[in-house]
Amino acid sequence: MAQILKLPVQTKKLGYRRVRRRCKDADNPNQLDLFPAAKAQILEFSAPNLSTFEQALLSDERGDERAAELYSKAIEQHDCEADAFCNLGIIESQNGNTLKAFDCFTTCLKHDPRHTEAHYNLANLYFDQNDFRLAQLHFEMATEFDPKFANAYFNLALVLAINDEPEGAALALTKYQDLVPEEEGRGARQMIEDLKKSVTALKNSRLSSG
Repeated sequence: MAQILKLPVQTKKLGYRRVRRRCKDADNPNQLDLFPAAKAQILEFSAPNLSTFEQALLSDERGDERAAELYSKAIEQHDCEADAFCNLGIIESQNGNTLKAFDCFTTCLKHDPRHTEAHYNLANLYFDQNDFRLAQLHFEMATEFDPKFANAYFNLALVLAINDEPEGAALALTKYQDLVPEEEGRGARQMIEDLKKSVTALKNSRLSSG
């Protein structure tokens, strides 16, 4: 029987990640800013240089219900289309529209197969549906396309632990710890030690039973 891993700290996965970039200006279209500044807060819809996608993003960050409509409009205008699908998928998920959320994330990936946030958000959606194998696959793809995506490593560690891969989980947590500020990595340190102990206990159990 597989060993159940007991993690001594909060193990709730980290949530969805919206795209906060201006796609036409991004130097690297797959790079995610882990600590984005909330510069959009000082903008107004009347600003003449705001695209439809940027209006949608500003509305989204303010919790305005017009965001979904504006993202749909941006998609119709082919304005940051992949990013708009990704962010719209988050809204659909939060509204409990799981099938629409899946459709948004997968359509985003049709436009951009290397879209980091879409892989991450799709993995979160699979996680919520208890499909941990596909969740693992898409978290791994998110970390492959953006090796500095700390949240993806944390969630990958959780799903690897659930999938009875404690060694891989410990490695993912170590990577997460390396990427975040020291205070955020403190909890990860205890989780890493716990996972290492689980690996040792599992190996010893298998040796004694063999």
